[in-house]
Amino acid sequence: MASSANSWTLEIASPVAAPRLFRAAVMDWHTLAPKLVADVVVSAHPVEGEGGVGSVRQFNFTSAMPFGFMKERLEFLDAAKCECKSTLVEGGGIGVAIETATSHIKVEPSADGGSVVKVDSTYKLLPGVEVKDEIAKAKESVTAIFKAAEAFLVANSDAYN
Repeated sequence: MASSANSWTLEIASPVAAPRLFRAAVMDWHTLAPKLVADVVVSAHPVEGEGGVGSVRQFNFTSAMPFGFMKERLEFLDAAKCECKSTLVEGGGIGVAIETATSHIKVEPSADGGSVVKVDSTYKLLPGVEVKDEIAKAKESVTAIFKAAEAFLVANSDAYN
């Protein structure tokens, strides 16, 4: 039996304006992560490209994560709409538990001047692999990323304007 695609979605409300949050937590996260969440991300850097579609960046993790690193490729980007799509290309469970994984992130403005982060993650497991608490952990990790970026932006009102 062929494995089918699975998915999970997540919404995170933030008091920070959508463009600032998108730039900090998504586009420039490889720069911010090692500073803001050093307990999870040891280092991160672009592997190829200049940050546009087709660019690949790598995140190296501490033992807090179940895998040592991950590389993701940007598949789609609309910076004006604060929207992007990326695919896991190496690490992060690829070849071990996951066949493919794609994340679609959109940060939408909310009526109060803040924003709502919408994450839609689709993945295909390797045959025989079962998901236990990984989805909860993934949602926790994504929430932690946006909350760390949010705290930084609230504390540094001049950053990412």
